Amino acid sequence: MTVFKRMVGLAMLLLLVGAIALAVDAARFFFNPLPNEQGKLIAVDPGMSFRAIAGRLADEGVIAKPRDVRYLSLYARATDQAHRIKSGEYVVPAGQTPAHVVALLVSGNTRQYRLTLVEGRRFSDIRRRLADNDALKHTLAGKSDAEVMAALGHPDEAPEGRFMPDTYLFPRGMTDLAFLERAYAAMATFLEQAWAERADDAMVDTPYEALILASIIEKETAVPAERRRIAGVFSRRLEKGMRLQTDPTVIYGIEDYDGNIRRSDLRRDTPYNTYTRSGLPPTPIATPSRAAVRAALNPAEGTSLYFVSRGDGSHVFSDTLAEHNRAVQKYQRGS
Repeated sequence: MTVFKRMVGLAMLLLLVGAIALAVDAARFFFNPLPNEQGKLIAVDPGMSFRAIAGRLADEGVIAKPRDVRYLSLYARATDQAHRIKSGEYVVPAGQTPAHVVALLVSGNTRQYRLTLVEGRRFSDIRRRLADNDALKHTLAGKSDAEVMAALGHPDEAPEGRFMPDTYLFPRGMTDLAFLERAYAAMATFLEQAWAERADDAMVDTPYEALILASIIEKETAVPAERRRIAGVFSRRLEKGMRLQTDPTVIYGIEDYDGNIRRSDLRRDTPYNTYTRSGLPPTPIATPSRAAVRAALNPAEGTSLYFVSRGDGSHVFSDTLAEHNRAVQKYQRGS
């Protein structure tokens, strides 16, 4: 009996020593920074188990020892967080504790990618930018523009000008369709707000007409101070029944534009030729900026009916055709 008691006592002592050693080792893991000395990108796949996630952290050097994988898994389950992990890409900074890493994975604060839609570009350019971005999930390849708009829930709308130019942040795996939904909603919301704040003398009858006019203003000038002046010129011409006679609309209607606009192009009738047709073209010709939309809805007062480029991005404004012709002679023909 005495030998048995001694053996039981020894076993209990060994268990106690083991438990203390385990506790000390666990404390070493939980209360010290993890070993990665720089940020590590960790991808959490949809439906991934926490044990698999912990294994991926080990593969990337965030966790150093195999038993630490078990510690982290036990911690996540014990704190009821293992099933709350959100999929996506996470950047695990250096110097984090295990608790901070689990909290990060639960937060859904995933790595964000940037994609900029530039004002003045066409929808075809937007589609190319989306197709070239490898962080997006591509679902629109091979679809026509009409099919894209139908997928967005707007089957009767032309896509040109409908998407807000801006820099967007998104997680890896977002679909190109979801990205376009954001940009479409951003433009629709802004256009509604700008329309509500339009000037009484705005010469457009609908928000869509404002979008069309804004796209022309966007293509005519990159000088912020000129936008409202150009909007004023176009508004006065519309009011007087004069044709807009603006080159960017003609260019938009040329199927294979080679960079040169010719007299024959100005005479050739298309729905976008504002030398041969009165009023606005049927759709926007580019993606307008917020500033261009505001200008279209708040044109500057004045008397000018013409403008011509100086060749440096700015323009000369004229009240009469005679003045305009002199400006054209000076700045366009060099005499």
